[in-house]
Amino acid sequence: MIQSPAIKIFLNEVGELSRFTGRFFNQCFKPRYEFKEFIRQCFVIGYRSLPLVALTAFILGLVLTMQLRPSMVDYGVESQIPVIVGIAIIREIGPVITALIFAGKIGSSIGAELGSMKVTEQIDAMEVSGTNPFKYLAVTRIIAATVMLPVLVILGNAISLYGSYLGVNMQSTTSFSLFWTQVFDSLSFSDVVPSFVKSFFFGFAVGIIGCYKGYNSNKGTEGVGHSANSAVVVSSVMIFIIDLLAVQVTQALGLN
Repeated sequence: MIQSPAIKIFLNEVGELSRFTGRFFNQCFKPRYEFKEFIRQCFVIGYRSLPLVALTAFILGLVLTMQLRPSMVDYGVESQIPVIVGIAIIREIGPVITALIFAGKIGSSIGAELGSMKVTEQIDAMEVSGTNPFKYLAVTRIIAATVMLPVLVILGNAISLYGSYLGVNMQSTTSFSLFWTQVFDSLSFSDVVPSFVKSFFFGFAVGIIGCYKGYNSNKGTEGVGHSANSAVVVSSVMIFIIDLLAVQVTQALGLN
């Protein structure tokens, strides 16, 4: 018998989140489909997150290249910097860092927005008026987050590699075509596809947790702040857990 209150709270939270996820899949495929709201959420979640993701990705590629150069020069393999940076960014660093930035911006935004709607009883008003608030508010945001994060990962990887190209040319001269040829020649199916697939799971985790925390926010402004904060924390932890599981799966399938 479980005696610890912390364990009871944790298990209760897991159960409620599982029920919320089941409700999402139950509502996701039933009409009426909120297509206009989905497109709007794609714009808000994806397009408006692009500047922050692009800036972070650019600095990441530039700094990673600058930090690697001294060690690569010591071992006499400076010419392999594009290969190593390309594999590191595409396979692991790009998707994870982009997902964490996404969790910080979108997870907190969803948690705070739905939390404030819950506190001000706007969700209850939608139910009374005959609208399905879960489908309109939660389902559209979760699907938009799931779809848009892989797009941001692809764009972030490209920008990060361009930052790496500039970093390489700070102390040497490498042509644009040679740099990209080295990067793409070093990549394989097992580098690109698993990192792309797991970004869908990252986006889904951020969306479902942000909506769950906001949708079940406690009364008062303190509850809204707690929902936004916990959405970011739990989403970030889930990203690392999913990444760990993805590595185990790819190794079991022989893709690593």
